[in-house]
Amino acid sequence: MNYKIDGHIVDSVELKCLVVSRGLKIDREVYRKCGKDFRIYPNALTCNSFKLPDGTIVMATDLGIHLSTLSSMFSWDNLKLFRYMNDMTTDFRLSLVEGQPSLRYKGEIITPVQLMQASDFYRQKTRSGMPFAGNAVLQGCDWVAFQCLWPCEYACAGKPCQFCFSGGQFEALAHRKKPMPFIPSPADVSEVVLYAVEHDGVNSMQLTGGSTFRAETEEKYITAYLEDMKISGALDSLKNELLLYITPPERHDVIDRYFEMGASRIACSLEVWDDKLAESITPGKRSFTTKQRHLDALTYIAGKYGPGKSFSNFIIGLEPFETLKEGAAWLAERGVIPSASVWMPFGKPVNGSMKPASLDYFRRTKEMLAELYLKYNLEPSGCCGLNVCIERDIWRLATGAPCC
Repeated sequence: MNYKIDGHIVDSVELKCLVVSRGLKIDREVYRKCGKDFRIYPNALTCNSFKLPDGTIVMATDLGIHLSTLSSMFSWDNLKLFRYMNDMTTDFRLSLVEGQPSLRYKGEIITPVQLMQASDFYRQKTRSGMPFAGNAVLQGCDWVAFQCLWPCEYACAGKPCQFCFSGGQFEALAHRKKPMPFIPSPADVSEVVLYAVEHDGVNSMQLTGGSTFRAETEEKYITAYLEDMKISGALDSLKNELLLYITPPERHDVIDRYFEMGASRIACSLEVWDDKLAESITPGKRSFTTKQRHLDALTYIAGKYGPGKSFSNFIIGLEPFETLKEGAAWLAERGVIPSASVWMPFGKPVNGSMKPASLDYFRRTKEMLAELYLKYNLEPSGCCGLNVCIERDIWRLATGAPCC
């Protein structure tokens, strides 16, 4: 399906990239009239999204609410953010048009959109009293995601990934010698998964935490979560996929144990391929883990468990297209999926910039990844896709695969 933006004809993947990278404004009327029946809340912790007519799922980041939340999280850096205020604007808007939620651009209607059905997920607490909100999110139709279950030790040491909101929070807390955020227990995680499956139709899960200096530390966390999920039935309740995002260990038998315990695929994400840029954008990963250790783990998985069983995320918009293409091709040739999350620059400048990528950049990236996925038969995970990641959307567009 095609849409018109500034005189350009764009497809659903390209429109998603533009909306995700630029954010949007959501009319109060949308929250007021749709909030009871649909998953659209004036709360940055709820991971709002909508569907385009062909089923493509798009993150709906309300810039006003997002920036207010960031200000409270990063009060130590508020003065620095003022210099970027002119960049924190958007021409996209979510409004009601004759009662139908619709995406606008510069006042013009682009397309009607579909909101996700209402859920009580974010009102829930586990038996221990842990609130779901702030600890887990629903992503689109299929996913429950735990995006940072334990603190990032690289960030606490002053080397967070520049684009990472959680990393910035951990760095600030460590600098001020404040306690780290609460770490959900294995029982908490299992309860959230079981609730999401039973009440929200979730069939897949993302599990990740912060990078750790010692593989044993992370292995202890992940093992405890997976063991409790097995005992509680949460693992068996997932009918599609369990994705693990890990710090690549030096010993690959750790990876073998994760697969034995139920992991579907494992990510060791480089985020940026260009070595010079990575030194400043992902300093902890390059200093403490190294690029080679990521590549060794990824190719080990692909070699032992087959193509498509490992993947490395790239933050789309952070590096020149040429180096992104080089890295994506290197991985794909070896059976590793180069996955793609669109950079959301608002609120977290990278190397002094908050300028999102151009339509041409997104278009070239989409076409390049589609070619690699088809050439090497690398099918990204999921069914309908994720809020910010575009690899499944690219696969669906290239193959004509339906959204479940």
